[in-house]
Amino acid sequence: MSSRQKIAIVSLLAASVFLSVSARALAAQIDWKKDWEQTVAAAKKEGQVSVYIYRYEGLLQEFKRDFPGINIVTVAGRGNELTTRIMSERRAGKYIADVYSGGPGGNYNVLYKGKALDPIKPVLILPEVVDESKWWGKEHRYIDAEGKYVFAYLASPSDAQLSYNSTLVNPKEFKSYWDLIQPKWKGKIVSLDLRDGGLGGTMQFFYYSPELGPEFIKKFFRTMDIQYAKNFRQITDWLGQGRYAICFACKDSMKAKNQGLPVEDFDTTRWKEGSSFSSGGGSLSLPNQAPHPYAAKVFINWFLSRRGQIALQKLGDVDDSPNSRRIDIPKDDLLPANRMVADAKYFDVVKPEYADQKPIFDLLKEIMAAVEAKK
Repeated sequence: MSSRQKIAIVSLLAASVFLSVSARALAAQIDWKKDWEQTVAAAKKEGQVSVYIYRYEGLLQEFKRDFPGINIVTVAGRGNELTTRIMSERRAGKYIADVYSGGPGGNYNVLYKGKALDPIKPVLILPEVVDESKWWGKEHRYIDAEGKYVFAYLASPSDAQLSYNSTLVNPKEFKSYWDLIQPKWKGKIVSLDLRDGGLGGTMQFFYYSPELGPEFIKKFFRTMDIQYAKNFRQITDWLGQGRYAICFACKDSMKAKNQGLPVEDFDTTRWKEGSSFSSGGGSLSLPNQAPHPYAAKVFINWFLSRRGQIALQKLGDVDDSPNSRRIDIPKDDLLPANRMVADAKYFDVVKPEYADQKPIFDLLKEIMAAVEAKK
């Protein structure tokens, strides 16, 4: 066989492989587009999607503009309230929620463990959503060990929910979380009640960090004569008024700062133990027996798309912009504190091995019982 013949055969084989690959790619593109069009058409027939959502309902107007044929009904509230409500409704035989968005604690410990979820992974259709290279760490991060039920869509660097009154505290004095347990701060700290379900991410960091652990939790929350309250707005007001110097879980801290109060969040990224990042209030799940399954599928794909996650960052919380785990969208509008720092030390709490918070909340209940026994 001549050299020219060999080259011709190789060229034909290469062309055949190219055409085969191209045909498969074209078929796949046709398949997802057909699937998407059918899903959207079915969703419009359903006419409605019911979204139970914590904190980021501001972005939902964008969905209404993109899909005017699908009415979006929202039930907004704190994560622990919403997951409790969903389970109560289900016990009464009412299946109302199509989609739930909230903190990973309630999503995993209440809905997932309560077997109230369908896998979310199979409903992902849009290629830009399915493509894991577009997400932080080049992966889809699921909270559950099965890797398909609870989708984490935020990568929020954490200040450990620690805030301070800037007229009473010099943040340069703090190089470690253990600095919070100095005698000078005893009786000058206020905190949200530790049994509140919204403390999950920070408590996971405290509990599982090898440099902190249960011992830090016990010493900080049990020995510092902390004032506890059940309303985070109240403790934020107390911090702003100067009644307390340091606050744990003042969730309205940046809103208070924007109103001119002397409130700041600690920058813990340079502390000895580093900081953490979590999904905060940002995990998504698909309740089973949803009344509008096609509309739920459309909403989930839109929400996790570039457009949906850009809307999340811009409109989700104007006082405390969330950082999407998507890495193919602009981050310019985020507050500097909400952007991941390339050389910072982070403890990633959004892993299945940290999802079970029962031992943590058992410890917190024990601490609160001891605190109340002193009164």
